[in-house]
Amino acid sequence: MNTVFDLSKFTIKPLNEVFFDIAKKRLDSLTKPIGSLGILEEIASRLVAIYENSMPEIKGKLIFVFAGDHGVVEEGVSAYPKEVTAQMVFNFLRGGAGINVLARHAGADVRVVDVGVDYDFGNLPGLISKKVCWGTKNLAKEPAMTREEAIRSIEVGYECAKSAISEGYNLIGIGDMGIGNTTPSSAITAVITGRPVEEVTGRGTGLTEEDLKRKIAVIKKALALHNPDPKDPIDVLSKVGGTEIGACAGVVLACAEARIPVITDGFITTAGVLIAYQINPEIRHYVFASHRSEEIGHRAQLRYLGLRPLLDLNLRLGEGTGSALAMLLVEASLKIYKEMATFESAGVSESRYK
Repeated sequence: MNTVFDLSKFTIKPLNEVFFDIAKKRLDSLTKPIGSLGILEEIASRLVAIYENSMPEIKGKLIFVFAGDHGVVEEGVSAYPKEVTAQMVFNFLRGGAGINVLARHAGADVRVVDVGVDYDFGNLPGLISKKVCWGTKNLAKEPAMTREEAIRSIEVGYECAKSAISEGYNLIGIGDMGIGNTTPSSAITAVITGRPVEEVTGRGTGLTEEDLKRKIAVIKKALALHNPDPKDPIDVLSKVGGTEIGACAGVVLACAEARIPVITDGFITTAGVLIAYQINPEIRHYVFASHRSEEIGHRAQLRYLGLRPLLDLNLRLGEGTGSALAMLLVEASLKIYKEMATFESAGVSESRYK
């Protein structure tokens, strides 16, 4: 199968340090003590380097919500029935979900993509239909997807992002919807980071202690059964992953290739970042981690990727809600960088220690 992920043809350039120097020179000239805006200054510097523009502009903001079902739900790993995935897709399209509210507040558009929901939506207005499969298989009994389906799920995200970028969007966030998807995310995280399953598996939508033990046992069974290769991200994704996770990976790869910053949400979307990172580690320079999720495995993901979360609000909703909130900070950092007066323009005396 020919794919855009042939690494002989797929390249992501590292960030150019020259642009960090350009950004630092301007930031240090603004009417404030040097470094006093902390992480906001780091964000602005990275934006300058990503865009390779000394005065970059955010022209359009977009959040993708990728939806897919999971056969492993039949093992009792979720507090909600799988029907909720499709029900929430309808909620997204009506504009009534958390992501819709926060995206409106952030001035971002939302696109909902069916990558693998086990429901026939027909020709539903507003829904982008890119169904790879009708839900994944039960990973506790068989591989979640074929290798071809895993690759296709990544391509879906890649194609969606490339289309959006061609329309002028240059700040993109990723979100997810899929009942049971913390289970494949925990499995992916355990394989790639090398951490024990117990350390990366949380309660998801609110499991009891007994249910959590069952969930951990299911993941361990799946990993023993399939033995996914951490050095082969497609192998990991196909055996214990999910379609929406693959799509998130595709968005990250497309954005990094096009020099567009991408904002990840929480645990599930960061599992997608892990897959993208295993394909090409350079992607991490283009990714902003919106927040630190309440899901315990998210900490292991962030440590492995070397990403520092912008927010810590005890969030665990998903949908891209963290991405929407972080967009406000990312945009604020750029406004500070571009609109704040310099010592020279404001006629303010500079520090004698500069």
